[in-house]
Amino acid sequence: MSKDIEIVWREFKTFCSEKILPSDDAIMMYLDTCLPVSLDDGTFVLEVGNPFAREQIKTRFLDKMSAALCEMGLGEKVELVLNDSKPDEEAEKRAANITATSRVSSPKNGLNQNYIFSSFVPGKSNRLALAASLAVADVPGKAYNPLFIWGKVGLGKTHLMHAIGNHILNTKPGTKVLYVSAETFTNDLIRSIRENTQFNFKNYYRENDILMIDDVQFIVNKDTTQEEFFNTFNFLYTAGKQIVLSADSPPRDIKGLEERLVSRFSSGLVTDIQPPDFETRVAILQKKAELKNYSLPEDTIMFIAQNIPSNIRELEGALNRVVACSDFNKEPINTENVSVWLKDMLRLNVNGAVNIGLIQQLVAETFGISIEDLLSQNRSADLALARQVAMYIARNKTNESLQQIGYAFNKKDHTTVIHACKKIEDLLKKDLRVRSFVDNIVNKL
Repeated sequence: MSKDIEIVWREFKTFCSEKILPSDDAIMMYLDTCLPVSLDDGTFVLEVGNPFAREQIKTRFLDKMSAALCEMGLGEKVELVLNDSKPDEEAEKRAANITATSRVSSPKNGLNQNYIFSSFVPGKSNRLALAASLAVADVPGKAYNPLFIWGKVGLGKTHLMHAIGNHILNTKPGTKVLYVSAETFTNDLIRSIRENTQFNFKNYYRENDILMIDDVQFIVNKDTTQEEFFNTFNFLYTAGKQIVLSADSPPRDIKGLEERLVSRFSSGLVTDIQPPDFETRVAILQKKAELKNYSLPEDTIMFIAQNIPSNIRELEGALNRVVACSDFNKEPINTENVSVWLKDMLRLNVNGAVNIGLIQQLVAETFGISIEDLLSQNRSADLALARQVAMYIARNKTNESLQQIGYAFNKKDHTTVIHACKKIEDLLKKDLRVRSFVDNIVNKL
């Protein structure tokens, strides 16, 4: 497989995670079962690991994936052709025993070996969750049981769960570890009922030393699933087996979750992961770039970290897109180019707290210029004024430091920001045009 198709594949998976995952988080499970074969004449050929995955992709995601390829600019009439590879014997065996769940990418234990503690970037926002996960990995069943990790999408909950499992398998070979999503648990239960294989289902989930269930909010308002989940939990807990759970909210805030499950989930340690701060986002990007052998200028990393504050998944997606666009367009990676390549991702961050990316967009719209021009080195009077207005508003409407604002505008010296703020403060006292610009932008914020 050529380097180009590898880049396309990484970019495509990232794009799908951003566009499709909010409505159906199973997409990445199935994409992980695929291998890219070719991209010719607008046709992207994928090889899929087994018939079950092929059917799921065709019925649930094919249209959206084709639309994603079109939106990426790879062709107006792009279609996906799915080729079956050899059936996964282990997956088929599991299907016969416990009704072939959707976690087909890693049929033995569900773990992704790329998610380990050494690749997890620590920060203020995740320090307790990381420390608790390390403790559980070292002494499973004793440190914190159950361990409940909650937080919004893309902050590292799943990474920590996989890291726990991988660490235990490396240090305690022979330990039975299973990671599944709550959706997989539910689907397994439904199929076992339909096929009258409940005994096999119970054995499959209760024979583990470590059971990790991701996104447990999925089981709310599903009475039969919650009943079986409760029984499985009690069985493992009584036997001293480690249980690790994750969700998008703490147990008490998950509406539709039975009180007895809330009580069980809260009986160990409940810890959260918050969105990473600026310094942690920079460290994450540096780590991801190092792992993937990407070479990015420091100011570009600062710009991405400054303008995509939401979650780690979007940070990695932005990083992949920058590298892909640079390779495709044969253009250098710099802040001006990155502002163009990521303009749709920057727009996604408009909703929520005021950030520099939003301010830059509104200033560009107000002055009738592009963000590329706003961040360029062009010192024409109009562009310089727009740039100074943006810096002034960023200084007064965000909590970012002078240095961080400078990085966001491709300026390494924070004295440029100080000069801009002083200049606009003076103009506001005597120039009605500038005051109108600033008031208009602030009102939009």
